[in-house]
Amino acid sequence: MDNPTNGPLTGIRVIDASTVIAAPFAATLLADLGAEVLKVELPDKGDPLRGLGPWKGSEPLRWPGLARNKQSITLDIRTTDGRELFKKLISTADVLIENFRPGTMEKWGLGYEELREVNPRLIMTRQSGYGQTGPYAEKAGFGTPSTAFSGYTYLQGFQDRHPVSPSFSLLDYISGIYIAFGTVSALFHRETSNADKGQIVEMGLYEGMFRMMDFLIAEHDQLGKVRERAPMLHGHSSPSGTYQTKDGHWVVMVCSTQKTWERLAQAMGRSDLIENPDYLTNKERMNNDSLLQELVMSFMNSLNKQELVKKMDEFGVPISPILNIKDIFEDPHYQARENILEVDHPRLGKIKVPGIVPKFSETPGRIRHRAPELGEHNKQIYGEELGLSEEALTNLKAKGVI
Repeated sequence: MDNPTNGPLTGIRVIDASTVIAAPFAATLLADLGAEVLKVELPDKGDPLRGLGPWKGSEPLRWPGLARNKQSITLDIRTTDGRELFKKLISTADVLIENFRPGTMEKWGLGYEELREVNPRLIMTRQSGYGQTGPYAEKAGFGTPSTAFSGYTYLQGFQDRHPVSPSFSLLDYISGIYIAFGTVSALFHRETSNADKGQIVEMGLYEGMFRMMDFLIAEHDQLGKVRERAPMLHGHSSPSGTYQTKDGHWVVMVCSTQKTWERLAQAMGRSDLIENPDYLTNKERMNNDSLLQELVMSFMNSLNKQELVKKMDEFGVPISPILNIKDIFEDPHYQARENILEVDHPRLGKIKVPGIVPKFSETPGRIRHRAPELGEHNKQIYGEELGLSEEALTNLKAKGVI
């Protein structure tokens, strides 16, 4: 077993039978914090994530960051032999993560009822487009359509144009965080309860994003309002927005509290605005937002980026330049926090990937090994651990089971 410095989840074994982004990302988060993750992939094909862009030549560049700290075994669980081998793996596991369409695992004889006969302590984490229940349960669910279903897409963009979907798989990553959180919560309950049995953790892809929009629910329920598109924080606080500096850079600033508004007024040299009845509280500032924004824009446009950020920092006003990825690579704070790490790659030599978060003082996670090649750990898991002979492995490979 890995030593305790690998992270707080050291000693937990996860079978990752999921594909593409949301559920595999959850498994990666668990792996980053020390869990041993066995990624089960189809023989010869592997996770479709291996084929997603961007690429460098024929190398997929997302795979190293999304599959680090995992071991890869190939197995076709649709076959009779594959199902039996899968159950053997399940008997050794704490967690199974899967994201097949609801009913699929049951069709293969691998539903929770069957699996808990093999391992009563199993936590089965299930990610699907719309959840395991409800009239849409069996619909195909992918991140971008699920984002639209969550209500988020309707809010994005400018009112005179069509709604805008996120430019990357935002919902998948958000959902991955939720199901990782759900998984460790179930593990905690299992370890601290007297029952000593597992359970199912499941959620629909859209639900993580919807959970974050409590303001939208309250507003419609109590005010009958249908919120329309806006390009930034809207209806929350004033002044807030995206502003251009004198030297042409863009920054984002927000005043979500009375104190930050007062600090901004002082930074602008306009302490008189604090007692102005038009701007006395956030409610008044919201009512007079357009007039106040003109004052703020004029101030922002009077200073170069570095001057502006320095002044705002001195007064404690929340502001940030809008960074592109080149800016991020060069930023000293990202470097100090180890938000970007370098790992080995079997063909590219070295490649940068996101760092480990969150950070732990006593049991920090780490990148223990690079993302695996397809089936790289078959011999180790099937042969050395489960005791299958070379002949058995050869036969299973010939039949397309592994």
